[in-house]
Amino acid sequence: MTNQDTKKKASARGDSTDPLRPGDHIDAVAEPVDGGVESPRLGVVGWLRWGWRQLTSMRTALVLLLILAIAAIPGSIFPQRMADPNGVTQYKVDHPDLFPIMDSLQLFDVYLSAWFSAIYLLLFLSLVGCVIPRIKHHFKALRSRPPRTPVRLSRLDDHREAVRTVSGTDAQAAAAEAVAIAEKQLRALRYRVERYDDKRGFSVSAERGYARETGNLLFHLALVGVLVSVGVGGSFAYTGQRVVVQGTSFVNTLLDYSSMNRGRFVSDDALAPYRMTLDSFDVTYQPFEKGSPSSGLAGDFSANVSVTEPGQKPRDASVQVNHPLGIAGDRVYLLGNGYAPTITVKNAKGDVVYHDSVPFLPQNNSTMMSIGIVKVADGLPEQLGLQGFFYPTAGQLASGALTSVYPALVNPTLTLNVYAGDLGIDDGTPRSVYVLDTAKMTQLTGGKTGVKSIELAPGETTALPNGMGTITFENEAPKDAKDYAQSVKRYVSLQIHHDPSEQWVLAFAALAVLGLVLALFVPRRRMWVKAVVVDGAVHLEYAGLARGEDPTLAAAVEDLRDGHARLLDAAGTTAAVAETRGTSEPDGPSEADDSGIPRK
Repeated sequence: MTNQDTKKKASARGDSTDPLRPGDHIDAVAEPVDGGVESPRLGVVGWLRWGWRQLTSMRTALVLLLILAIAAIPGSIFPQRMADPNGVTQYKVDHPDLFPIMDSLQLFDVYLSAWFSAIYLLLFLSLVGCVIPRIKHHFKALRSRPPRTPVRLSRLDDHREAVRTVSGTDAQAAAAEAVAIAEKQLRALRYRVERYDDKRGFSVSAERGYARETGNLLFHLALVGVLVSVGVGGSFAYTGQRVVVQGTSFVNTLLDYSSMNRGRFVSDDALAPYRMTLDSFDVTYQPFEKGSPSSGLAGDFSANVSVTEPGQKPRDASVQVNHPLGIAGDRVYLLGNGYAPTITVKNAKGDVVYHDSVPFLPQNNSTMMSIGIVKVADGLPEQLGLQGFFYPTAGQLASGALTSVYPALVNPTLTLNVYAGDLGIDDGTPRSVYVLDTAKMTQLTGGKTGVKSIELAPGETTALPNGMGTITFENEAPKDAKDYAQSVKRYVSLQIHHDPSEQWVLAFAALAVLGLVLALFVPRRRMWVKAVVVDGAVHLEYAGLARGEDPTLAAAVEDLRDGHARLLDAAGTTAAVAETRGTSEPDGPSEADDSGIPRK
């Protein structure tokens, strides 16, 4: 078959007769048979390669980083089991219908959820896929020579010229010496330099600013380091909560925590052994002033504790808000505080059936009015549930109801509503100590019973309904105390956190900041100095080219020219004649010289 026959068949099919043009080219003889663009089939490998390129693009990494930040928002809106298990329980009580749906979406375990982990892993893969090729390219660029000097430096925007006369007879030697001086000058300015001499003249090419790309890569590598540290460190971290009443101790064991969330690699014996005793709790309140909005606000908190570690003497320490205490690699945070009235219940025979300091939960931080629950399961004819209200400084509303007007212990009062019946704890179902299930109980005092609630001041005792016994609100103040300032114990809510990756995260975060500073403030630029002998004089050209925006480039070229002139004057081989800006650009089509820089 001849070449002419091949062209005829291609024309009949609508293909281009030019072998360098596809069949659907605009200059094809006819439209393709199917009327559309004929794309090659990618296949499985092709689609995988395309997907990997999309995932490892910088645009995808930025989008995933934004999505990760958005995905973390629910973690700050809804209580998390890891940090606030009691808040999750309370949310379930307040929203019984909505809770199962939100729990199925893992909104109470955001940072452990499958969807958050998927975003996290995709971001990690995207960053790794972006950074590794760029590291190889950057390493190759660091080892390469500065580019050749462009033939026409005058085509660059930042261009300067100068003409100098030669004091001797050898103009070529003077031009070579001028470029050699420029080479030393650029080296002193920490440029990488390379001489390019040819028949047209002498020149030196210099470049610097690779620290900009190094900083960019350092930032992304540090970001990968943060992701790895957080991901791996979370498997060895644990966070627990514990309420400690004044005068009692907390031992760092799993059994002594109120709630505990630990990583998958935290074993039962991984906790460091130590004991912490709450000796006292110091707090200052703003004095009461009528009409002042700051009355009763807390000024400072300090939980004074005694810490005992194996083989060491007990030491005194304090836990303050935003000032955690470090013990054996753990960090102890102060989350909250309140009052823990000491209550004693005796049966009709006078035997003590209940004695404990009960933490009451504050309902108002400015007045510290608190609610607490007392459950007496044994020792009485019936199980007893007491719903208590504690008022540090009791006062009366216009309706006659009690309220607290100040958070300090000025007139402490405890009121109790009594319930008798089944507490619902005998069937083994877990019950919160802060919730009283009254479904199978009968209210004996308060509310609609017509019987006044039990009301006690520190040190007072009163009888329980139906002759079941007595209840006492213990006074914890010293016998010689003249007021109630120390009559009720305090408690603190502590969070113990252990994360071995904190130092790594801090180190990588510091590296990320350093890399960002380098990437933002180190300019990437190239400089050239060229010397040509024309009519016995040395014509010097200075030019610069920046990668990206560099508003200081023009000034840098000016400084290079001026500094070079001073060095030439000191050498004495040439003398200045004139200098021009040399920023004009001739018209004409764009082309490229042997340096690879576009020319117009």
